[in-house]
Amino acid sequence: MHIHILGICGTFMGGIALLARQAGHEVSGSDQNVYPPMSTQLEEQGISLMEGYDPAHLDNRPDMVVIGNVMSRGNPVIELILNRGIPCTSGPQWLYEYVLKDRWVLAVAGTHGKTTTSSMLAWILEYAGMNPGYLIGGVPDNFGISARFGDEPFFVIEADEYDTAFFDKRSKFIHYHPRTLVANNLEFDHADIFTDLADIQRQFHYLVRTIPGEGLIICNRDSPALDTVLEQGCWTPVEKFSCAADSAEGWNARNMRADGSSFDLYLDNYQQGRLEWAQLGQHNISNAMAAIAAARHAGVPTRVSLEALSGFKGVKRRLELRADIKGIRLYDDFAHHPTAIETTLAGLRGHVGDKRICVLLEPRSNTMRMGIHENTLANSLREADTVSLYQPGEMAWNLSSVTNELGDKAKLFASVDDMVDDLKKQARQGDSIVVMSNGGFGGIHGKLEKMLQLL
Repeated sequence: MHIHILGICGTFMGGIALLARQAGHEVSGSDQNVYPPMSTQLEEQGISLMEGYDPAHLDNRPDMVVIGNVMSRGNPVIELILNRGIPCTSGPQWLYEYVLKDRWVLAVAGTHGKTTTSSMLAWILEYAGMNPGYLIGGVPDNFGISARFGDEPFFVIEADEYDTAFFDKRSKFIHYHPRTLVANNLEFDHADIFTDLADIQRQFHYLVRTIPGEGLIICNRDSPALDTVLEQGCWTPVEKFSCAADSAEGWNARNMRADGSSFDLYLDNYQQGRLEWAQLGQHNISNAMAAIAAARHAGVPTRVSLEALSGFKGVKRRLELRADIKGIRLYDDFAHHPTAIETTLAGLRGHVGDKRICVLLEPRSNTMRMGIHENTLANSLREADTVSLYQPGEMAWNLSSVTNELGDKAKLFASVDDMVDDLKKQARQGDSIVVMSNGGFGGIHGKLEKMLQLL
């Protein structure tokens, strides 16, 4: 079957393309922004890429068009598909029908940590010899690719709450029908499609309604918004995990090192072992407990999961060390929500102690640009010693309110080059430079590496 994917270079749709190719289909795709690393990953798998959304891309009529949620009515290629009756579907629906339908799906949902927790879970199953399939919104370093068909029955999926397609406004995860669900946490996000937290909780409860009674829901005890979801009705056993020291029921982390690089794991007040690993931050301890609990439901002994995570290498763009140049460490991080920013910096602070942390932040997500996080962004940056904020021209609010709150340690910039030049004047040995953005940030990573080489 020839499948053409619209929006193919997004992390989710790119993963769909990889799975379809691995399943033996002919795959092509279009996107407005065809660039590495996703374009490279797809081309290496023999997938044909086309720039833009020209209706002519469909002249060689495919058997099926898979439509990403970036597409909308009025786009000429969408109108052509509908007018000519070309078979089409959404990415999540295609995934269920052709990949997930007869498999044991382990889904990881939540506002934060989905990519990392999914990567941990997939790696645990791999280490245990299960050769799982997976689709993750990032590239786990233990695998080097964001999606794999794998062997039956197990499939790990990052379960996103964003909407499915222009013709299906349910959250993507409604399509997946998992047997094992990780509910990692829940906060208000995606203000471009959700009106408030209750609106997101409604979608999460729809997801809960799809879990079989013989399945398992693994839920973060430290996220009160998830309690509200379960109180609306739950027909599946629930296991909870927590980093709180006084939590005796369920999974619990104790004796945590300040930077999160080791902890004792308990289940129902019985110690299961201790994990020493390369990851940082209490948020990653929480992610690890969720992944271990999910793997246990799939049959992996806890001691095996701990062994696996001791060799977990992390995920690209999740506090990823890009370079260590002249004693200055350059990190790339995907955090774009104040909670994620805060927990990431807290973990790094525990690791570097009194050494300087210099943050360069691009407020790129729709929610951030709408100003939803205006009152919480400054506090999330408190662990940083210096903060450089990029002010895009099209934002709905001015970041000067954040710099005013942070005082002398924060500066506002309208140019990426100016940010780099300013950092050049103050960077010194021992610094940790953290670039925070869920996009390309104008190529700032490469510019910073060149700048550090010239110091």
